[in-house]
Parts: sequence; structure tokens; C-alpha cells
Amino acid sequence: MKDRIIDMAGKTWRFLGQNGQTNVSQLAKSLKEKEEIVFQALGWLAREDKINYMVKNRRTFVSLVDAELQAFNSIVYHIENKAGSLKPKK
Repeated sequence: MKDRIIDMAGKTWRFLGQNGQTNVSQLAKSLKEKEEIVFQALGWLAREDKINYMVKNRRTFVSLVDAELQAFNSIVYHIENKAGSLKPKK
């Protein structure tokens, strides 16, 4: 079970990096996972200070903290550059 939660924490981190601020109640549906697993993954990320919680109109939202969003964008940038360098030159 712990491995499943850790895996979901990674998927949640990537989802938030790609999609930004997300309503917690929609997160499980978006990730196609049981709410209890997603909530435990959020707890894992919160314990590591990787996410922010916000309440708007009595709805709870989560997003990556700035440092994590920068890390996500850096990873994406490096992957895209590496993939670009593998394309055949015309």
C-alpha cells in the first residue's frame, strides 16, 4: 500500500505541475484513482512541503509550491531540449 501511495504522490506532483491549481475533489477523478489514495498522496506531498492548500468559496484547491513548480518546469525543459536534439536535422 505504501508503494501505491508513493506512486500516486509522484503522479499527483506531475499532474499539478502540468495543470496548476486543482480542486481537491476533482483530483481523484482526473487521476483515475480512489479518493483515499489521492488524499494520502496529498498528505505525503504536504508533509514534504511540496504543495499549497487554498480555500476558495468553501472549496479546497491544491497547487505545487513555487520551488516545486520551478523544479517541474526545469525537468520538462530538459526533457524537451533532449528530445529536440534527437530529431534528425534537415
